[in-house]
Amino acid sequence: MTAAALRLLAVDDEPPALDELSYLLRADPRVGEVRTAGDAVSALKALEQAPVDGVFLDIRMPGLTGLELAGVLGRFAAPPPVVFVTAHEDAAVDAFSLRAVDYLLKPVRAARLADAVGRVAQAHRGGPAADPGPPDPGTIAVELGGVTRFLQVGDVRYVEAQGDYARLHTSGGSHLVRVPLASLEERWAAVGFVRVHRSYLVAVGAISELRVEPGGGHSVRVGSGPSAVVLPVSRRLSRDLKDRLVHRARREAER
Repeated sequence: MTAAALRLLAVDDEPPALDELSYLLRADPRVGEVRTAGDAVSALKALEQAPVDGVFLDIRMPGLTGLELAGVLGRFAAPPPVVFVTAHEDAAVDAFSLRAVDYLLKPVRAARLADAVGRVAQAHRGGPAADPGPPDPGTIAVELGGVTRFLQVGDVRYVEAQGDYARLHTSGGSHLVRVPLASLEERWAAVGFVRVHRSYLVAVGAISELRVEPGGGHSVRVGSGPSAVVLPVSRRLSRDLKDRLVHRARREAER
């Protein structure tokens, strides 16, 4: 282990999940040591024996929960950075209010885990990196009564596919443009738009609710008040959407 290698503690009351997490962490070249604990009490005992550079922590555990354990760690003289690893997205705001550096949803994806390890490394070096602000969303040309005008992309709440065209929906109306939805998805990904369905592209900042439908599927509520709409979410796209909403909750909690 090199001097710069991270020393991590993984905490989960489910042995298979703990084994998988520790295996993935050890595979990261930035990580030099991974210790494990099956509950909060064992985790505190491990930390008494030797400090760590970061804690990867489940939330729902018997006895002391992950959120409660994070609260205890926050009172340490030198609190270790905490990453929550959970199957439940409903605790994200509480997690980031405890100054967690990241929040991962199970099953953990390698790319997201790598991001989280990077956040721990940055925090260990002296504080979490600030999120860069979004780039300028720019404008898009639309036809209004035979006149070409420019619509601010930031005013678009969602886009609906209509064949080779796309209908841009704002709070004040809609505009049809001859651009395929796939092209807008690629061009607008950097400014916060995400594909939620084969027919819909949505501005993440315009999403007010993520709903679980009776059949187990998902939908999103876009906007608020009388102008709000509910759009379906494809099952294969729901995971990426949840990840984005979790990151949004983290940024809002850090403000």
